[in-house]
Amino acid sequence: MIYKKKVVVIMPAYNAEQTLEKTYKEIPLEIVDEVILTDDFSSDNTVKLAKELGINHVITHEKNKGYGGNQKSCYNKALEIGADIVIMLHPDYQYTPKLIGAMCSLMANDVYPVVLGSRILGTGALKGGMPLIKFVANRLLTFFQNILFSQKLSEYHTGYRGFTADVLKAINFNINSDDFIFDNQMLAQIVDKNFEIAEITCPTKYFKEASSINLKRSAIYGLGVLKVSLYFRLHKWKIINYKILN
Repeated sequence: MIYKKKVVVIMPAYNAEQTLEKTYKEIPLEIVDEVILTDDFSSDNTVKLAKELGINHVITHEKNKGYGGNQKSCYNKALEIGADIVIMLHPDYQYTPKLIGAMCSLMANDVYPVVLGSRILGTGALKGGMPLIKFVANRLLTFFQNILFSQKLSEYHTGYRGFTADVLKAINFNINSDDFIFDNQMLAQIVDKNFEIAEITCPTKYFKEASSINLKRSAIYGLGVLKVSLYFRLHKWKIINYKILN
């Protein structure tokens, strides 16, 4: 708890057995009240390890629901148990849990209702091993999105995110895709509701065990990002009705 706000960390997991323990052990449990891990039908021992570590809530999917579907389970559970602040932390150890305190402080003090851990601010992305092609794609997509969203974010594609419960209750995230584009749809909904977004510099690590999507999936994701951005702008201009923004 921080400033009397209940803090819940959610971890959408898929085959995270090799990295889960070191990720969990770096979570600042002195301010984090509860941890939720949702396993998206892993083929390894992620669930067994999560229970051994004593994670408060371990949810298992009986079939693979996808990255977005996994997050929906996490956020719904966090709201169910009364979270005031929710931090999404990937259990693949790509993002450091040591920034949770800083992220929570901004939200608990009512400075910002949304905080993103940015790999692009500073030199963390390439230094941490982000492939050059992904770095370039990230910059181009972000430039395009900033224009259509009328924002000035350094990136829209980080998996390290914090939200107040008020934000999660104000947007209909359950209507979003179950695939990777879920993250961008969620940001579109947040911008549409005029919630301010803060960013903090986040070092990142790219290594064999860290999750990453292949080139084909990355291309599909990129096209999805362009679609979400265009639909957002056309909705704002009242040319179309984008259902996720209703």
